[in-house]
Amino acid sequence: MNSLFRRQAPSAADLDSFHQDGYIFYPDVLKDEARHSLTDEILGLDSVRGYLDALDEKSAAPQSYFVRPWNDRGPYGDRLIDDPFVTALLQATIGPSYHFCHSALNLAPRGIGSIPYHQDHHHWKHENPVNLAERDKYYVQILYYPNGFTLGDRNLKVIPGSHLVAPTAEATPERMLAGAYDAEAGRELKEVRLAVPPGSMVYINARIFHAVEAKPADSPQPYRIFNIDIFKEAGPPHRYTQEIPSEWITRASPQRKKLFLREPYTEGCWAA
Repeated sequence: MNSLFRRQAPSAADLDSFHQDGYIFYPDVLKDEARHSLTDEILGLDSVRGYLDALDEKSAAPQSYFVRPWNDRGPYGDRLIDDPFVTALLQATIGPSYHFCHSALNLAPRGIGSIPYHQDHHHWKHENPVNLAERDKYYVQILYYPNGFTLGDRNLKVIPGSHLVAPTAEATPERMLAGAYDAEAGRELKEVRLAVPPGSMVYINARIFHAVEAKPADSPQPYRIFNIDIFKEAGPPHRYTQEIPSEWITRASPQRKKLFLREPYTEGCWAA
């Protein structure tokens, strides 16, 4: 299968960045044709067209478009799941045993507010024996930005190295940025603000603290497009591990089925 990306595999420097910083930034990594086609697929969805048609750019409280799981994927969105470059990244960071967890699609319009610093490794958030046993396993988020963003305009922020700090209630991003956990992390923990050209990917360990800045009401970009795929190391479901549509299983290759054949999250599944 031809890749949608300009890269074939992560470099040694990329892997060092993932393990030491908690993320890898790949600017303009989607091939032009892939970026344009993915954008067209997303903007061509009925639900997205309806959202954009109804979007009032002058609204005092604009609402973002958000769907999870994002199952209504076109051919290019579908190929992202096991593109050769994505597979190479996951195998080089997580190892050979991992599953597709879920995905989401988001459009953020002018005037939308910020998202504070947070972690997305859901097994850190719940005091259940299953969760406690799974906390050290990998949970990877692949963030795609088909139309990109600039600094101060719905940009991503990260605290490199914050994934190295033990997940206690006291280990807040505020205390990390104040230097309280530099010794534990083995480095100075500082905020990094990213400017991302169209067609970029940010590949993150979901334990890293990350945030999103607001989108100004006068932004030259009417909306930022963001889609995300999440993969987890093999094991019990995470909070958002989705049920895989039956048609995905039917048409999946044997290798892809290995990504899909796992238990989804259901209410009470961790108590079983």
